[in-house]
Amino acid sequence: MALSAEKKGIVLARIPGTTIPLVHTIFGASAFILALIIGCYGHYYKIVKNGVAGYPEEWFPSVSATTGDWYPERNVCQILIALTSGPRLILCYLWYLLVVRNVPANGSKGFAKFLFTNDVIRTVACGGWVYVTSSDDHDIHDIAMAVYLICTIPHVVMTIKSAPPEPQGTAHNVHRIPGAYTYYAFFEWSLIISDLAFDAVCMIDFETFEFRVVDVGLNGKYEEGSAFSDLKTYGGKLESGLALIKPADAVSFAADIYLGFIFWSMLTSLPLMIWYFPLWHMGLSGYEAFLFCNVSAVLLGFNFLRRGIERSKGLVHLLSLIGVLSFKILDPAQRLMAVAAGVSLSLLTWGATLFGQRHQTGRAERGALALALGLVLHNVVKQAWWANNPIWPIMNETNGGQNLIGLGLGVLASLQVMLRKEPNVSEPKTIEGAKRGENWVMAAIGAGGYLFCLHSMFTDSSTISRWSLGGYPNTGPQPVPGGLMVIAAMAAGLTLSSKRRTVTSLAWWAVGTAGLVVLHFIEGNVGFAGGIVFTVYALSLFPAIFRALGSQPPGRTYLLAMLVYNILALAHVWVVAYAFVPGGEVMRERTDYVLIAMQSCILIGIVNANPAAWVAVTEARSRAAFSTARVQAKISLVGLVLASIGICWNRLPKSAPQPYHPEHKLITAGIWTIHFAIDNDMWNSELRMRDAIRDLELDVIGLLESDLQRMIMGNRDLTQFLSEDLNMYADYGPGPTKHTWGCTMLSKFPIKRSTHHLLPSPKGELACAIHATLDVYGKEVDVIVSHNGQEEDLLDRRLQTTELGRIMRESDNPFLFLGYVVTQPGQGQEIYELLMNGGHVHDIEVSDWDRWCQYLAFRGVKRTGYARISHGGITDTEIQVGKYQLLEEHPTSWDKTQSIEDFKKEETYAQISEHEVPEGMRYPSIFYGEGIRKHRFHVFDRPYYYV
Repeated sequence: MALSAEKKGIVLARIPGTTIPLVHTIFGASAFILALIIGCYGHYYKIVKNGVAGYPEEWFPSVSATTGDWYPERNVCQILIALTSGPRLILCYLWYLLVVRNVPANGSKGFAKFLFTNDVIRTVACGGWVYVTSSDDHDIHDIAMAVYLICTIPHVVMTIKSAPPEPQGTAHNVHRIPGAYTYYAFFEWSLIISDLAFDAVCMIDFETFEFRVVDVGLNGKYEEGSAFSDLKTYGGKLESGLALIKPADAVSFAADIYLGFIFWSMLTSLPLMIWYFPLWHMGLSGYEAFLFCNVSAVLLGFNFLRRGIERSKGLVHLLSLIGVLSFKILDPAQRLMAVAAGVSLSLLTWGATLFGQRHQTGRAERGALALALGLVLHNVVKQAWWANNPIWPIMNETNGGQNLIGLGLGVLASLQVMLRKEPNVSEPKTIEGAKRGENWVMAAIGAGGYLFCLHSMFTDSSTISRWSLGGYPNTGPQPVPGGLMVIAAMAAGLTLSSKRRTVTSLAWWAVGTAGLVVLHFIEGNVGFAGGIVFTVYALSLFPAIFRALGSQPPGRTYLLAMLVYNILALAHVWVVAYAFVPGGEVMRERTDYVLIAMQSCILIGIVNANPAAWVAVTEARSRAAFSTARVQAKISLVGLVLASIGICWNRLPKSAPQPYHPEHKLITAGIWTIHFAIDNDMWNSELRMRDAIRDLELDVIGLLESDLQRMIMGNRDLTQFLSEDLNMYADYGPGPTKHTWGCTMLSKFPIKRSTHHLLPSPKGELACAIHATLDVYGKEVDVIVSHNGQEEDLLDRRLQTTELGRIMRESDNPFLFLGYVVTQPGQGQEIYELLMNGGHVHDIEVSDWDRWCQYLAFRGVKRTGYARISHGGITDTEIQVGKYQLLEEHPTSWDKTQSIEDFKKEETYAQISEHEVPEGMRYPSIFYGEGIRKHRFHVFDRPYYYV
């Protein structure tokens, strides 16, 4: 007893508050990660299968199937979740204490009690859907999941609201759609990952907390002079983070974010519009010079001009909207000039703003974050418009554009900047760039490389998906839900950006570089995971890089930065357009060179920014303006991620794709070179393409020149819109890192497997092909979609066509060829014979002599029709469409020992009149005469039908 009395009041153990969220994160993450690994290893085909479909239509397991259906993954998950429950409940209590601590002495603690109650309910609901699986009781499982999700929204919002002001940092069940369960699975996993990551951030908020185990003696009381005597239970007069934000400040911040969105919208539209001209010239056009309009930033070196822009930045922002208003200009060249002027004015305004804020920590942080959030908003808006930006000058009221709304919001934002009192303008000046060891050359090189990185990889949420894709089934995440993951990763990166010393360290640069290497060299889910790592890394640098840029002499610094950006942008184009530009062979297929140069520039930038980080972060901790900017950014990021979730949910498929005429077992297949979805008058053509494909009732179509995931194409993705709107399966084809112009296949029939080919191209442009196996009315049918080289490169065309022939010849399945092969038709034409004879396929119509590049061929199916439809001004190339039947009595296999002469005799090409053809097998009559929307039967002025 005496011993206890002597030790009364002694602290026996101290446990940092950060230990609780750390343990919670380790146990929680381990539960799901281990269950996923064990499940995929032991029961992969079982856990991806559901009541509607299995592998390969469904290829990624849901959380429920992974954690609830099979031993031992179910048991491992449940044991670890049980271990997680203790830290989870302690976290709920810690948040309660944190909120109560921040409440003034005479304030209400109701908010803290509500948050605590909500979090306890959320914890119990988590146990509900983990321990009561969908196999046990589907309704209870779904109700528990719904309660969990509902409680997550106030948890996230209220947790941010109560954070300290100075932080240290349906389709599957209802519509029965094959493949929809995989999309839903990604939603489940993304919610789990984001939930754990969000709770892990509590380590920052609880750094000032500590658990103490104290011997208080037998009577259970402590006395004066004990371990508790100098501690307060509650109290303190710190305001919550949200309380720092005034309504006027929130409106100002929203206006700045939107003007940042305008900047990114105009910047990304500029190379897209420049591309229109060399596309039609088939080489350099001279309009490429407009890329260098950004060197006008050198004007910031004139003090009187820079100060004038800074003082009147609302007015200059307003003038820069000429780039948005340019959609009213019909002439492509004049429209490009207006956009270039808008980009120059916007760049000057943002440059003057960042430079003017350089001495004030909070304002500088706020400006950089507003520009960064404008980029995230740009991604979210493009996600809602299927990778198009509705205020781009290639959009208008006829093709889905919302230019007037975007312009009106831009005017309101500019007026708000003109009329407001500048936020935090009275903040003391603290940062002296020249005293921090920074160098203007290094800052410029870093910023130029970083701007190129953002533009080329993070101006569309589907770019990472397309960089990492492979053939079916190893496609990796599709843009839905992959785009949501990218936007969430961008938000995570910006959240981490306050950790200046970490994000500007060499170790963090190495982590980002490793992610980029994985993304570039590995296809599928692993490559995409590398891309997510690189996304977090890249966005975490935003404030550090741009604030370092803004602290240097603006004229020469911005000039050099823009030159570095332009050089990398041209190199980015040269890697694929090498056949049409001077000196192209040096950069042929060398994206790796571009990435090495980009990462080297960024390394120079972070080495330059790192000394400033040590000073800036220390000063920022005592600045309310800095804290306000970070809180505003966090709230904005939560809103943007939630918007992305809603967009993805809305874009989920509503029904399974169905062929147009299954009663006849008909396959209508076509080929179309679509010139990157920019029509002859420089407007986006996706809606008009959709209408033509729909009206022709195409079950399968190959689209050529379709890879738009480059700066010069706006980082767009026509496959998303067409496949979702037409309700078709899609194979994007070889991605941007394969250095082709792209070929895409859309199909009403499920894609069982596919291979992406890079055809032999020793001299000219790299040729691409998709070889896919479709499930057509229960039978396998192979399809090739290909885009071969140009007329100038005979050797390339010979080798490419020989390879296509080999692929078709070695297949045992019925075959459809939909491709671009530059040759005249007929016997005696070398390339034509290599294709038809070498592939053992029949030309769809041997008498059609007026062809040059697009061809249809077949084997093992019954050809019933052939038509050529005019392009309608969408491109310079027609649509060719064939109709085929897959019938039981028609032989679908072929004798590989059969001579080519005997093989050709199987087809007579005898034609019949249209009235002899069942109505469901005819071509739509709307294409006769003048046709519809300038699409009509041409060449023959009618379709051909066959016996």
